[in-house]
Amino acid sequence: MTHALPVLYTFRRCPYAMRARLAIQAAHQLCELREIVLRDKAPEFLGVSPSGTVPMLLLPDGTVIDESLDIMRWALTRHDPEHWLEVDDGGWIARNDGPFKRSLDRYKYPTRFDKTDPLAEREKAVAILDEYEERLAWSRCLFRATPSLADMAILPFVRQFASVDADWWSRLARPHVKRWLGEFVSSGRFDAVMLKYPKWQVGDAPTLFGVA
Repeated sequence: MTHALPVLYTFRRCPYAMRARLAIQAAHQLCELREIVLRDKAPEFLGVSPSGTVPMLLLPDGTVIDESLDIMRWALTRHDPEHWLEVDDGGWIARNDGPFKRSLDRYKYPTRFDKTDPLAEREKAVAILDEYEERLAWSRCLFRATPSLADMAILPFVRQFASVDADWWSRLARPHVKRWLGEFVSSGRFDAVMLKYPKWQVGDAPTLFGVA
């Protein structure tokens, strides 16, 4: 089946899906948005998604892109008005998607993993935040005064980490990371990608997304 527009299958709170939406919105790439409920995935979504995960972008020619960073780069290579792709992240995104995400999962969902100490995992994640803290002490964002791909790929996961235990986070002395995160979540861009949509079902009128 072909579509006139790319179709983005997403889930509002998923940090991977969040960063895909951020890039599509920043790149002004119009698409059809379909909100998926992870505990009750639409059969039609599973029929086209190789991995059954979100985000997943279905292009008009039938091509499927089901890695969030690939979706970000797909959008930004078409239009990158804020020059997100001009900055080499130096492996910081890989560290977020690897060690930081591993510790985040074990801190947030300790019962899902055997022999996990959630507080020890939290400390591992904080050690990575300390590297951000050092950079953000002299730069508004990780690599420059304005966000790049790295900031927008990493911030959704820092937001999720901060929300696990809001009381503990409020006492954590990491002022530069907190300023960086606070500016992100209070921005109009964040609000635009976090609008609530009903669960998508076959036959629904298209929901358009992506033009700032």
